[in-house]
Amino acid sequence: MNKYQIKTHSAQETIDLAEKISTLAKPGDVMTLEGDLGAGKTTFTKGFARGLGVKRTVNSPTFTIIKEYAGRLPLYHMDVYRLEHSDEDIGFDEYFNGQGVCLIEWAQFIEEFLPEDRLKITITYINDQTRLFEFEPSGDHFQQLAAEVLV
Repeated sequence: MNKYQIKTHSAQETIDLAEKISTLAKPGDVMTLEGDLGAGKTTFTKGFARGLGVKRTVNSPTFTIIKEYAGRLPLYHMDVYRLEHSDEDIGFDEYFNGQGVCLIEWAQFIEEFLPEDRLKITITYINDQTRLFEFEPSGDHFQQLAAEVLV
């Protein structure tokens, strides 16, 4: 499996990167976002949503677990941090196999429910402006997406 790394040097660069990735999104795509608090997961999601044509304000779904946004494709933004010590399946298959795209923060807490084919995105805080993004694609679609967008 190939890994790709990209640094962004501002929130706007992070938004632009996510928007570029969203242009190749297709129904049923699952992308996981890993990183410490403040790493840029929600900023990335805002750019991804913009690329899908979402008009609503995007913010973290920490207390609701899942927020849905209408765009070119539906966007399902999940923050599953609160499911850390739970084995509850809240209908993930309906989202993972649906007509939208899932962006999942803290996905390690629902690892057993995740599809094998997905794009794992790890965001590392370098300083106030700089983030390191590491992309690990699993499956043909995400390998192709990464090769087209991240090289």
